[in-house]
Amino acid sequence: QFPFGRRLPCDIYWHGVSFHDNDIFSGQVNKFPGMTEMVRKITLSRAVRTMQDLFPLEYNFYPRSWILPEEFPLFVAEVRMMKDSDPSWKPTFIVKPDGGCQGDGIYLIKDPSDIRLTGSIQSRPAVVQEYICKPLLVDKLKFDIRLYVLLKSLEPLEIYIAKDGLSRFCTEPYQEPTLKNLHQVFMHLTNYSLNIHSGNFIHSDNVNTGSKRTFSSVLCRLSSRGADVKKLWSDIISLVIKTIIALTPELKVYYQSDIPAGKPGPTCFQILGFDILLMKNLKPMLLEVNANPSMRIEHEQELSPGVFENVPSPVDEEVKVAVIRDTLRLVDPQKKKR
Repeated sequence: QFPFGRRLPCDIYWHGVSFHDNDIFSGQVNKFPGMTEMVRKITLSRAVRTMQDLFPLEYNFYPRSWILPEEFPLFVAEVRMMKDSDPSWKPTFIVKPDGGCQGDGIYLIKDPSDIRLTGSIQSRPAVVQEYICKPLLVDKLKFDIRLYVLLKSLEPLEIYIAKDGLSRFCTEPYQEPTLKNLHQVFMHLTNYSLNIHSGNFIHSDNVNTGSKRTFSSVLCRLSSRGADVKKLWSDIISLVIKTIIALTPELKVYYQSDIPAGKPGPTCFQILGFDILLMKNLKPMLLEVNANPSMRIEHEQELSPGVFENVPSPVDEEVKVAVIRDTLRLVDPQKKKR
């Protein structure tokens, strides 16, 4: 670690949060310039929506979204129009603050006139999305998938998807949203950083049980129920590739402004965290993309109120050690010399 900057050139530079170095002239950096900005909720929604307008059938894996505050009137009008044409439609919406992470500030509403939304709309830009009411359940619980994706280069576009990921479970049995249970975050929100505070959170040493499991263990369960796991994987791969294609044009602009063509500079790669929800019919839906997915392989255990200790997490270790190891193998500068 070089807390005060480094003196000697390296093969691989591993930055903590984002690309922030103008005096690296060689080697490879583990972040792309502009990636953090590109995967914020509003920018990601804009990029995917541009593609939805052009290729609606190809980009139907992202929930219907509106950007607030600017599209609030449009949101109100479209919801009213859809309700008029189908009175039985009783939607739920999920509001996600643009800069929020780890579930911070996310809440569910039934109606655009909800006071929480209208009260905070000017001060806190957000994305509001149609909430997916029929998720696939395992053990009666809603869960999402965190997949690790290596963007190895933009030109040519080279993408690798880790074979295993994490499945992160809610800690209360799922029920479809009603006005009475909208506020029950442990039932509706899969964020690990929220559910860890639930009394029902299960830390397990087994990758097949507990509130955080390997994705492969969930696939085994689905396969034993007769699900077409091969098709599911191919749908997920397609979702990942199309999402990155939607981000690529703007990423190239950032890249060229930080590392102009023809000048000496590093090349970049980056590990992204894709959060995906499976619907009841096994269709994967993109929730968000994380530019800086946590690589911690321990979890916090609360010994007494406010007192935590770090305990090894076998599930995290199994998935994340492999992700880092294989990333380093793929970007290994010695490979080219051999």
